[in-house]
Amino acid sequence: MPSKLLHTPAKLSIVPAMFMALTACGTNRTVVCNPPLSSSSSATCGCACPVHLGPQVLYATTSAGQILAFSIDQNNSGALTSIGSVPGPSVSLGLASVSGQFLYASDPHNSEIDGYSINQTTGALTALPASPFSTGTLSSPGVLAAPPQELGESPQNSLLYAADSGTIDMFTISTAGVPMALSGPPNVLESGFSIVVDPSGGFLYAADDDPPGGIFAFTTGSTGALTAVPNSPFTIHGQTVANSLPIGIVDNGTYVYAALSQTNQIAAFSIVSGTGALTAVPGSPFPAGTAPTALIVAGNFLYAINSSDATLSGYSINPANGALTALSGSPFAIAGVSLATDYFGEYLWIAGSTGIQAFDIDSASGALTVVSGSPFLATGATLLTFVQLPPD
Repeated sequence: MPSKLLHTPAKLSIVPAMFMALTACGTNRTVVCNPPLSSSSSATCGCACPVHLGPQVLYATTSAGQILAFSIDQNNSGALTSIGSVPGPSVSLGLASVSGQFLYASDPHNSEIDGYSINQTTGALTALPASPFSTGTLSSPGVLAAPPQELGESPQNSLLYAADSGTIDMFTISTAGVPMALSGPPNVLESGFSIVVDPSGGFLYAADDDPPGGIFAFTTGSTGALTAVPNSPFTIHGQTVANSLPIGIVDNGTYVYAALSQTNQIAAFSIVSGTGALTAVPGSPFPAGTAPTALIVAGNFLYAINSSDATLSGYSINPANGALTALSGSPFAIAGVSLATDYFGEYLWIAGSTGIQAFDIDSASGALTVVSGSPFLATGATLLTFVQLPPD
């Protein structure tokens, strides 16, 4: 069910997330790091930005069983150029990158996860020799999530999580990209839910879409094994129905947001530092369009796909308390099924029936301007994920 999908873009730093305005090298534009730059990043060309960022790539699953790859114009445009495709699952509910070196797509119909190596120069995909990887009898892997890591970090002991029927599958990723299952996955008493890993890498959150609805919270531990946070799952504050049906979920390191598809709202939570527990943000839940399903955080802004009225809601995020304020003109007449944004939160890509729509995000207002050439051909695109490759 593509309308229930969520995927967040690959995150490249394990430092705690906070908003940081910068001037992009070679431009006069102010951008907001998404996630913020590592404290080890140094400045070049008179501005604060990572040294020699490598190519940027956007990947998309399709309803035709392909995974499409696009290079992203880094000369201040966000336009897409096709760099090829590879066979993938006929139906996939999850797409995630690990360390910027491997890409994985879930295959719920065959109880498998497909894996690919990412060419570090071009972004082209090559199926891993042992792919696809079985997730076990009666398994149905869905949404995928991986902890953010520094560019160039070895994938040794990297992690991948998969939402599955009544559990969350946990894997370590070998240097060859092979997922190796961790024992003792937690029971979440449901199926078809969304998951997200905190930018710190220390917590994982899952949208609990079984009545009465809420958010599961886990610590990841030193090995990646999940342990429930005390008092998890956390209830939806101000819920007025038996189940608000939270589906999409995102986490910027300070706040967690969930799309409440049944009540046309966005729930917001503050993350308790050190514990991962959640407390309701003042004013939560916030109004959205009809049946919001997928969310993305782009710098100081949050965007939500409203699946039943073919609109996109946009919000500014109050960094002091996490409250959402609707952007001028929101909701916008933009339809889609999934979203992705880049490292700086400068561009927004939306997969839908017209292909992949690309928008420039105004760093001050959050307003969206269509990128020249948009929409870009991507027949049947369903899930999107962004990958920032390391420098040559």
